[in-house]
Amino acid sequence: MPPTEPGRSLGSDGPLGLQAPPPECRAASDDGPPPGSPGAPADGLLDNPAGWGAADTPAGPFALVPVRPDRDLDRIVGWMNDPAVAAFWELAGPPETTAAHLREQLDGDGRSVPCLGVLAGVPMSYWEIYRADLDPLARHYAARPHDTGIHLLIGGSGDRGRGLGSTLLRATADLVLDHRPRCTRVVAEPDLRNTASVAAFLSAGFHYAEEIELPSKRAALMVRDRARRHLL
Repeated sequence: MPPTEPGRSLGSDGPLGLQAPPPECRAASDDGPPPGSPGAPADGLLDNPAGWGAADTPAGPFALVPVRPDRDLDRIVGWMNDPAVAAFWELAGPPETTAAHLREQLDGDGRSVPCLGVLAGVPMSYWEIYRADLDPLARHYAARPHDTGIHLLIGGSGDRGRGLGSTLLRATADLVLDHRPRCTRVVAEPDLRNTASVAAFLSAGFHYAEEIELPSKRAALMVRDRARRHLL
């Protein structure tokens, strides 16, 4: 939500949370109809994240705001060059490196939407909301139609290591399930060795589904089911 969720850990023991997706899973696959073609939803492959609004969280209102490179590139480049982030996202370097990564998504068919996470009015995290069922990731697990994946990095060191990642993961999964009625599951694939990240997902209402072998890592497939929301 790239290799899968960015960062070292979203939980209380680590600086970031998820890990970026493996390089092989960063490029869009050729599956699935583009917006406007037969079988594609009229409002896009991800049901318009720009219109989802904010979720209430214990830390304040949280919203996903689609990235605008003219406004947001410098901020995201700074985060990507933080050594704690760079180790997982592999996008450290000049602005052109991050710009190309964003442009690949923004110029695509809408199956992956890069967003800033804005908490109480402050941009403080970077997210990728993507159609996992249309992504190369789907080759490695039993994907269902409209499965939605997430990648995340928390930008500032002051926002890391205090359990905020779990709060934001829960809020983001709720936003997806509230606004994507055809989606029955939110998924992520943190590195299996990243135990703090896995713990953060568990605290956010995800469950460990299985261990999967990706081209660049062994991952824990974490799943948040719509059907289990009332049990959390």
